[in-house]
Amino acid sequence: MTENPETPTVVTAHREIAAGAERIFELIADPARQPRWDGNDNLAEAPEGQRVRGTGDVFTMTLTNGAVRANRVVEFEEGRRIAWLPSEQGKEPPGHLWRWELEPLGAGRTRVVHTYDWSRLTDENRFARARATTEDRLRASLDRLAEVAESD
Repeated sequence: MTENPETPTVVTAHREIAAGAERIFELIADPARQPRWDGNDNLAEAPEGQRVRGTGDVFTMTLTNGAVRANRVVEFEEGRRIAWLPSEQGKEPPGHLWRWELEPLGAGRTRVVHTYDWSRLTDENRFARARATTEDRLRASLDRLAEVAESD
């Protein structure tokens, strides 16, 4: 990878949300709910009935540009952690990963960590978009997720 060494390839944001981990995890693990709180304004819709149940699951998502992505779940712990590798349908993932980690803090509060890791990204055509996925973008998703989780 011929990337500027000063550009971080693993970006993380976190915040405390006034909702239980189970509630928040349901919003993340059900792809049909993700466009509602996506801070990248990149997700248009996902078919109902794709709730993630374990590693190896694949869910599809339509992006705002009309492209469809297949997302292979590579980490999963119910209520605590989920991560996936997106790819074009029928193709191998190019190596970028989205991860969510939840830590219950008690009394209906949860620390949520959101990570975008493109350290293994092999498709140079995606580098500009990867660089644009900053901590602020991740924080926007966390803030929107908090709004939904705390209000519903």
